[in-house]
Amino acid sequence: MKKLLKLKFSLFILIIGLSACMNNYPPIPKEKAYHSIKYPPKSYQNYINIDCPYTFEYPVYANINNEVLFFNDKPSDPCWANIEFDQFKAKLHLSYKAIESKEDVEKVFNDTRELTWKHTVKAQFIDEHAIEKPNNVSGMYYAVGGNAASSIQFFLTDSSQHFLRASLYFNTRPNRDSLNEVIEFLETDVMHFIETFQWK
Repeated sequence: MKKLLKLKFSLFILIIGLSACMNNYPPIPKEKAYHSIKYPPKSYQNYINIDCPYTFEYPVYANINNEVLFFNDKPSDPCWANIEFDQFKAKLHLSYKAIESKEDVEKVFNDTRELTWKHTVKAQFIDEHAIEKPNNVSGMYYAVGGNAASSIQFFLTDSSQHFLRASLYFNTRPNRDSLNEVIEFLETDVMHFIETFQWK
């Protein structure tokens, strides 16, 4: 009798154990997560091109590419360049234009504003901040919110001879949630670029 009770009890425990392993609960999906990124320490170097009328500092973990194309054609001025952040698949596009007349000034200002506000389709907001620096450097900084193609844009000018426009792009589909941390990291570099920028 005791042996039969022990056998029944063991069988009961075995059935409970097996039924616990075979539950019918639906699987719980894993939460979305983004890759962990290792950020390099901040350090900068000078950029001086004897053919271009400006200088600035850029990060040691970035490269300058002067062999840029504009819609598969050479740009109108040889001082166009890209600051390339290969680790982040990002580029800060720099386009320079020499100003020769009052009409040129109006055109580059209007073109820049129009290019920036084209992003309103995807942008949640566009904040404008005036740039005023010594050595005749002024301009406008645009912080573009949401899933716009370019989240940071700005221009610098002396209002008489020189005009430089810049915009940050990623070689990936715009997703502010996944890119926000990288954008904030690169924004520091953009601010350093502006702070150290000078006309020759």
